[in-house]
Amino acid sequence: MGAPLLVDNADLSVKTMGPCRIDSPLLPLLGERPTTQHYIDEADKVLYDDTTSMIRERGVDLAELPGFEPAGPRRKIYFDPSKTRVGIVTCGGLCPGLNNVIRGLVLELTSHYRVRRIVGFRNGYQGFIPRYGHDVIDLTPESVASIDDDGGTILGSSRGQQDPGEIVDCLSRMNINILFVIGGDGTLRGAKEISRVATERGEKIAVVGIPKTIDNDIPYIDQSFGFQTAFGKAAESIRVAHAEATSAPGGLGVVRLMGRHSGFIACYATLAKSNADVVLIPELPFKLEGDGGLLNYLRSRVLERGHAVVVVAEGAGQELITDQPEGADASGNRKLHDVGQEISRRIKEYFDSESIELNLKYIDPSYLIRSVPANPYDSVYTIRLAHAAVHAAMSGRTEMVVGRWRRRFIHIPIGLAVSQRNQVDPAGDLWMSVLEATGQPPRFE
Repeated sequence: MGAPLLVDNADLSVKTMGPCRIDSPLLPLLGERPTTQHYIDEADKVLYDDTTSMIRERGVDLAELPGFEPAGPRRKIYFDPSKTRVGIVTCGGLCPGLNNVIRGLVLELTSHYRVRRIVGFRNGYQGFIPRYGHDVIDLTPESVASIDDDGGTILGSSRGQQDPGEIVDCLSRMNINILFVIGGDGTLRGAKEISRVATERGEKIAVVGIPKTIDNDIPYIDQSFGFQTAFGKAAESIRVAHAEATSAPGGLGVVRLMGRHSGFIACYATLAKSNADVVLIPELPFKLEGDGGLLNYLRSRVLERGHAVVVVAEGAGQELITDQPEGADASGNRKLHDVGQEISRRIKEYFDSESIELNLKYIDPSYLIRSVPANPYDSVYTIRLAHAAVHAAMSGRTEMVVGRWRRRFIHIPIGLAVSQRNQVDPAGDLWMSVLEATGQPPRFE
């Protein structure tokens, strides 16, 4: 949904390890540059509000308007690169671009800051815990040179919480000064706890996150990495479903896409192909039966046009499935029922009851989408995020993530990044575009 108006400068302030007293190795590249539409000086800020009405509603002076700290290299840094040891971990589900981020971090740390000691922790937060017995990986420019050609993550990943105290114990034993955490909201909550424990113990360990969510549901960033690749691949499944549907009498395709709580992939993939007749997202409950329900609408579309395609996000319509047991995964997330299969079953029953010929194809491309290499757009985006994360960490920022807001790269406190979920606004222009592209009614009720 839309970001809350109550965010102020206190909410946007980023924690630091202390004063920066060391000249940055990048100083010769920086020079004296004013803020422009392409660059923002480190002493400036990126305004949170971007319309006159939002600014007017604040009722404060210009200097008091809330703003994000800009990302980018600093002229003075906190950590001495020659004595800095860095750790990198990837957590949660796969997403296009994970290897790109790892590669970007390693190359920036070694090439420009001359950091010589970088280790990768295996299989998510399990990699810090002794009882799992996972070894670490030495990360060098040579070892990451071509990993961006492959999907997945060379470090492995896992779900589930681990004891932040044990994690800090491990970081302390290995003399890690900076930990880069690549993961979604649950992972970032874990990173916040790691930072809290380290601070309470007086450990000088900076924790910097690169937010990863294929669903694009992290707030306060324009878009999460891997999302462009994901909806591009998802659009191919819609194309296939449309080809199948138009090649048979009474053809109907159902495509189930990722999106536990947010329907961004379903919306963007649909707009990329414009072959879908209906998009169902978690943000909008829908009814199957009745004159205004989905089933009656699909009946009309098939009878009028001979075919139809339905795109459904995995978290949509969960309330329709009441005869299956509830459960949770290792991260504590509710296990979702297969709404695509349920809708397909109900469509078949309805068309049979109406004696209408139906040839239904069900497509679920989830794992094909999660594990592919990043496309060129995400390849560029991931390396820029990696650069921003390294600059932030070397300057002593901690308990924060990097992201892009209004097309500017910024620093965001972890607490703010996990404070709510980014969702499709049913009153926003994205959903309006979906309605225009599909021709479906605003609601099925």
